[in-house]
Amino acid sequence: MTRKTTRRTFIRQSAAVTAGVGYWASSSPAAKAQSALESPAAACIGVGGKGSSDTSHIGEHGVAIVGLCDVDGGTLSKKGREFPDAKQFQDFREMLDQLGDKVDIVTVSTPDHTHAAAAVRAMRLKKHVYCQKPLTWSIREARMMREVADEMGVVTQMGNQGTSEDGLREAVEVIRSGAIGDVEAVHIWSNRPIWPQGIGRPEGEDPVPEDLNWDAWIGPAPMRPFKEGVYHSFKWRGWVDFGTGALGDMACHTTNMPVMALKLWDPVAVTAVKNPGIFEGETYPGSSELMFEFPEREGLSACKFHWYDGGNLPPDDVLTQLPESFQERIAKQREGGRKTSGAVLIGTKGIIFSPDDYGAKYYLLPEDKFADYQPPEQSLPRIPFKGGGDERQKWEFVASVKGEYAPGTMSNFGYAGRLTETILVGNLAMRAGEGQRIQWDAKTMTSPNVPDVNQFTFREYREGWEI
Repeated sequence: MTRKTTRRTFIRQSAAVTAGVGYWASSSPAAKAQSALESPAAACIGVGGKGSSDTSHIGEHGVAIVGLCDVDGGTLSKKGREFPDAKQFQDFREMLDQLGDKVDIVTVSTPDHTHAAAAVRAMRLKKHVYCQKPLTWSIREARMMREVADEMGVVTQMGNQGTSEDGLREAVEVIRSGAIGDVEAVHIWSNRPIWPQGIGRPEGEDPVPEDLNWDAWIGPAPMRPFKEGVYHSFKWRGWVDFGTGALGDMACHTTNMPVMALKLWDPVAVTAVKNPGIFEGETYPGSSELMFEFPEREGLSACKFHWYDGGNLPPDDVLTQLPESFQERIAKQREGGRKTSGAVLIGTKGIIFSPDDYGAKYYLLPEDKFADYQPPEQSLPRIPFKGGGDERQKWEFVASVKGEYAPGTMSNFGYAGRLTETILVGNLAMRAGEGQRIQWDAKTMTSPNVPDVNQFTFREYREGWEI
């Protein structure tokens, strides 16, 4: 259900919508100010895993990669073969100190707990920043990231690449048009975690590999002994000191479309409906079910957002309304098969269902009611670059830095910061008992009725790693 957009239509419409939408307009002034940056240079922090493609994709769009940083010497050497002229570092503080006056862009593709420490440093040097999702490890860091981005006037982008998909943008337009009526309930479930959660810290320690800078990997988090294969490189996501669990890791993707369409900012309460709890203070639970409550906002109905992970699913009265082919996948999951993901927005006139983690595909249900439905007139810009979602998002970022793309980045830190704040409130609920309703005051970033969770909105950084 995606209409084609001609380049002429895109150019005409993008100028009209940028000022009025407000989600990403904050990045446009910076893009215009940097219009002379025809050949920007970048320093890339974290160049393994997702950071490898982030670095390569930035380079493919006419950016000179002059600095590479990774705590793992083997990963650093491997990426260095692709960019032999780039100077190599294992500590981003050293790289920013040495290359701060030689680069225009900094990418941050590290574990969650170092995002803010690296990105805020870069922005205060007036560097444009591309940062992986979730934007930050903590709620207060997310607030800080968007405030610093606004203060410094730099172009920013968070790596939830589904934002660049035409299907997501069209789905947002459909919801805003009122096609499914007032949305009072959202159900989103994830096939995550696919890494260890619900476990305690192992005893003892192992020798730190010669090519691993363990101090830099720990960064602002409390120091702990190195254990082979426990944290570095992939399994950090489930550890509360380093990651944000299944919710933080995937919700910036899977909730992106409904959050944008329904302005799901600043919940007034969150409840952990199913809550095994933070295991020994070390890891997020292996599964959870949360309920976020949003009040009436800007003419939109009050809304409850339900989150499920670790195999938990929405109730049957929700799932039975989905296409039969997807219900068959649900049945297989219940028999022990592959876990599914999905997003359902229930309106007074119909339903939107997306089986895509990125919101790039959607169905209007019931199908017979919407058989002849035509999407509304386009109100959001479409990225003219052709390619995969990841490449398109990098094009959007680089073109905005160069001043060649008037709408600017859609998932800039002004938007991404609010999205991340919303999501991470859910992790506070896992600190409380099952069924405990945590009231939330977004303005002060505190819970007035469960003050014990307030200490987890931020933490003191380890000496030498402060922002």
